[in-house]
Amino acid sequence: MIYVSEGVGREPWVHLFTAQPSELAELRRTLRIRLILWGLHAHVDVAQLCVSELVTNVIRHVGEGTPVTLRMALREPYLRLEVEDPDMRALPTLLAAGAGMESGRGVALVDILSDHRWGVFLQGDSKVVWCELATADVPAACALPSGSSALRAVAAEEAAIGVMVDLLHWLHACGYDPDDVLDRAQTHFEAALGEVV
Repeated sequence: MIYVSEGVGREPWVHLFTAQPSELAELRRTLRIRLILWGLHAHVDVAQLCVSELVTNVIRHVGEGTPVTLRMALREPYLRLEVEDPDMRALPTLLAAGAGMESGRGVALVDILSDHRWGVFLQGDSKVVWCELATADVPAACALPSGSSALRAVAAEEAAIGVMVDLLHWLHACGYDPDDVLDRAQTHFEAALGEVV
């Protein structure tokens, strides 16, 4: 259950949706708007990354088309994000994620970005995976918890991958061949690098 401190003036926000890769971009946009309305501009990127990872876990481990509830509440000094789905068996696990791993990095990223403030609990016939992000003393320039430049690099890489995946889904939905577009983009990228050198 989410509680909000009295006097904060921000009602908890609940968003129901279906877990689909194509929904992630819209979910990030909606989350961004809500956080800006709450005056939490500096927390947008990290919150989007955490929610994207939690929802991607539902898609991978529970299945596409799963009904999901996203809840967000401000409990000073933390922003609490909860993702609820109906599968009580597929519990997230924190793995020692290496750079070469294809999966298992999502929970590790949430763990780092939330400063180890995350967990899971069972509620009725569903599970809720939550994380909390500090809303005080966050560097305005990057909205990331204090840490190494490796943390910033991981967050930037995950954000870029998310944007590219959203774009590939859009291209596919519009009838384009994503592989062809990626090949052409790579050619343009390499040509631009050649001009710089």
